[in-house]
Amino acid sequence: MLNYIWLIPLFPLIGFVVIGVLGRPLFKGKTELVPAIIGCTTIFLSFVVSVLSVVALYRYIEPNAVGSRVFTRELFTWIEMGAFKVPFKLHLDALSSVMILVVTGVGFLIHVYSYGYMHKDPSQYRFFAYMNLFTCAMLILVLGGNFLLMFIGWEGVGLCSYLLIGFWFEKDSAATAGKKAFVTNRVGDFGFVLGMLLMFSVFGTLDYETVFAEAPHRLAVGGGIVTAITMLLFVGATGKSAQIPLYVWLPDAMEGPTPTSALIHAATMVTSGIYMVSRANVLYSMAPASLILVAAVGAGTAFFAGSIGLAQNDIKKVLAYSTVSQLGYMLLGCGVAAYFAGIFHLMTHAFFKALLFLGAGSVIHGMSGDQDMRNMGGLRKYMPHTCWTFMIAYLAIAGIPPFAGFFSKDEILWKAFTYNSPILGPMWGKFLWAIGAATAAMTAFYMTRLVSLTFFGESRVSHEAEHHLHESPGAMIYPLMGLAVLSLIGGWVGIPAALGGGNHFHHFLAPVLDQASHGAQGAHAAATAGLAYAAEVTGHGGGAESSHGLELFMMVVSVALAGIGIGIGYFFYIKNPNMPQLLAYKFQGLHKALVNKWYVDEIYEFAVINATKQFANLLCWFDAHIIDGIVNGAAYATKAFSSGSMLFDGTVVDGLVNLTGRIVEVASGMMRRVQTGYAHSYALVMAIGTFVLLSIYILLR
Repeated sequence: MLNYIWLIPLFPLIGFVVIGVLGRPLFKGKTELVPAIIGCTTIFLSFVVSVLSVVALYRYIEPNAVGSRVFTRELFTWIEMGAFKVPFKLHLDALSSVMILVVTGVGFLIHVYSYGYMHKDPSQYRFFAYMNLFTCAMLILVLGGNFLLMFIGWEGVGLCSYLLIGFWFEKDSAATAGKKAFVTNRVGDFGFVLGMLLMFSVFGTLDYETVFAEAPHRLAVGGGIVTAITMLLFVGATGKSAQIPLYVWLPDAMEGPTPTSALIHAATMVTSGIYMVSRANVLYSMAPASLILVAAVGAGTAFFAGSIGLAQNDIKKVLAYSTVSQLGYMLLGCGVAAYFAGIFHLMTHAFFKALLFLGAGSVIHGMSGDQDMRNMGGLRKYMPHTCWTFMIAYLAIAGIPPFAGFFSKDEILWKAFTYNSPILGPMWGKFLWAIGAATAAMTAFYMTRLVSLTFFGESRVSHEAEHHLHESPGAMIYPLMGLAVLSLIGGWVGIPAALGGGNHFHHFLAPVLDQASHGAQGAHAAATAGLAYAAEVTGHGGGAESSHGLELFMMVVSVALAGIGIGIGYFFYIKNPNMPQLLAYKFQGLHKALVNKWYVDEIYEFAVINATKQFANLLCWFDAHIIDGIVNGAAYATKAFSSGSMLFDGTVVDGLVNLTGRIVEVASGMMRRVQTGYAHSYALVMAIGTFVLLSIYILLR
């Protein structure tokens, strides 16, 4: 089965071609089910092949020196120019196994849901074609065996996000949001490209296995080159995974259809940066300064975006800022060298965030398109299935045990708390933990606010909207139920030893994500010696042997913080609904700043967009007046010179030529008179000439 892993990205690609290129001509006049059936079937086939491939990987592939099972399949030579050779190679190991199962599994449920959500949209063919292409690009990204192939998938998901965010391009806001996502990601992609170029200049290849094996031999731990490579790659991660300062595109991505939001936020696109950092864990573990940057940006983004989520009224905007915040959590885990914790939260987040977005889509569907939570309330009576599945995701993201989010979020907080930075010391880890814990409390609060305003309390639904309120159809509800089960039990694969579990998820990923601790690709002496420092950094996520008692205590603290957030949210929005208005009035400045998202968009508008426009206008003026002026001046000068040249040619040159001709004409006319044709005339002239010459000769003697 492993030899057929190329089918995993191929099935969605076939779906894209059939639906997008051949769909309308082939199935013109047929039922609207056609694009949905093709789209869902191709993703399901990818999921089946993914499951079989992962099973085969662990049944038939022997582990290598570091205990990792790796299968690579080189399909063909993609690029060959002198020494630069890039094969089209697929790479399956524990990390890519997790990713393909998440992308195809969650992606399939989102595709099924999309049929119910989009069944009245006249552009279903275009929608499902884009969704299939999006899935294909993400699968290439996670299955690629080198950084260049990863970049192809990277750009592919960027293109598809632009197409899907601006799907309803007749709306200016959707078209603008699509362009915003595209342009913002180009900034990050520029850093990614520079990182790849620097990597190629050092290693002469972009192949994962070669780069990670050679890194300890060619690069100094903590050196400038490995730090530059990892920081440049991280610039790309900040764009795709929506981190400060490049997160601004993600909240506006809500302009696309809700299933698109679920696919972008849960299973594709935004997880790219987390995957890339984790995949390059050998390099990052050798660059402690880069790890500090990753952790700082992740923690800062988690807190900052969480604070914005406190006061948003659009149900999808709350979830969007929640995604930005949770992505910060994941990078916080990577920044304390606990890469497996970041991937663990990526997986559980895919389950409950897809459920939250699809649940929000169900609410919006029932509310006839209204997304403002101030116009909702008491919807659990009308949408019981949506409500109770949504509640499971809510408890998961709030970090309440035994739901999935608790285990992954607590793992990140624990690893941060026990992290001993080789540069900043153990207090750096405690500081990161404090930010993460405060963010966890905020997350519990704003999610409680969301479910209270939407499903509980008194109804604020207008009479007209209430008349149309209804539960969503089965095609939308069944995927919610499937995701609810995953949101409940999905974290049980990572139950820590402190709770009696085996932390199987960590052990599963350890051969790939703890390579620094194992000496990269083998027990080579130089590699092991070079990575000793990195192993100390990683220290399996902390560098400190702490007791299970302390870990349990920190879990209690984590749950208590979530409980405080839920309690405050319950008090504000269920027990005393007037309290938020009172606080908003009392702290108008802070409330206004939160509602306006700390004015970041306005700051960008002033400092970046307007400045860019003014610079562009200056360039336009320079082009119109200076460049064009020089060109036009040169043209005028050329024209004047050519006119002068033409005048000189016509008067002087031609005049001289004509004068010469005239002289010759006159002379020949005079000479013609001498030529009489009579011999006596010639004899007379000869005699006269002889006389004249002899006279001159005599006179001059």
